[in-house]
Amino acid sequence: MMTDQATEYHTNMSSSDLDNLKQLLDYRDGFLASKTMFTACELGIFDLLHDAGEPLSAAGIASHLCTNVDATDRLLSACAGMKLLKVEMKNLEAYYSNTDLSSVHLVKSSPKSLYHMMMYYSSTVYTCWQFLPQAVRSEKELVAFMYYMESIWNMCGKEVIQAFDLSEFHTICDLGGCTGAFARFFLSTNQGATVTIMDLPMVVQTAKKYFVPDNSPQISFYEGDFFKDAIPEADLYILGRIIHAWTEEKCLQLLKRVYQSCRPGGAVLLIEVLLNEDRSGPLISQLFSLYMLIHSEGKERMPSEYKKLLTDAGFMDIQVRTTGKIYDTIMGRK
Repeated sequence: MMTDQATEYHTNMSSSDLDNLKQLLDYRDGFLASKTMFTACELGIFDLLHDAGEPLSAAGIASHLCTNVDATDRLLSACAGMKLLKVEMKNLEAYYSNTDLSSVHLVKSSPKSLYHMMMYYSSTVYTCWQFLPQAVRSEKELVAFMYYMESIWNMCGKEVIQAFDLSEFHTICDLGGCTGAFARFFLSTNQGATVTIMDLPMVVQTAKKYFVPDNSPQISFYEGDFFKDAIPEADLYILGRIIHAWTEEKCLQLLKRVYQSCRPGGAVLLIEVLLNEDRSGPLISQLFSLYMLIHSEGKERMPSEYKKLLTDAGFMDIQVRTTGKIYDTIMGRK
């Protein structure tokens, strides 16, 4: 079974294996960092900060550049994570300035500037990243995407599920559960439980065909849109990389619907990439937030932002647990 393979994979990973895995992930995300740097150059952020001679806030920079404040703030945050900008907090607001690296090599007027090189790479080499195709997935493309999601959770799903003691929960609903990876990880350590995976009809049918065997008595599927259709009653709701895809308004709408369906004493478990409260990183979270700007209406958030969403939805006793890997967990109780 996939669960046994995933468990063996984690158990047998050596230090060398982890180094190799990190190297692969660095390769995967390399173009995200490149395009972040190119965009900051193209907008003139480094030149503006050089000319200003003092740190500027995201709002101040956006005003000068006539850009969106939230999007500019995410770009600046990612540049700070890449050590291209320095950030300092003043009255709970982030102020940015150039580092020595960007002052020497990314300011256009510098004698050692690489600005024109960066612009050539951005406009010529990365045209596919600038003009992302909008496509309706065929089954082949959907299956490829689902295998991608499966590989993510095989890499770190065990740590995420074990971040909290979930043994008290017996009826679980995995919203947007896709391939059932979390269901299998959960059931590997909580064998008396049952999991209902709620997802869109096409995803459910594909998951049944490729990922979850028909003879799995503890896993069932429920086809529906969790913003519109009834959410199954459960003791525990798992939302793995779901909340980050939506605006605050839609997040709150969904979490309130979850709260209404949740049994008394139950809980919701969010699995997300977390930003540091002081805006210092992690870089992968900052890059993912920028990625979300292009691919969805959502963003990555700080623990305090998830706590507020859960509190506003009615949940209490909210706790955050880090795993030491890409994804961390936030749990709220009803």
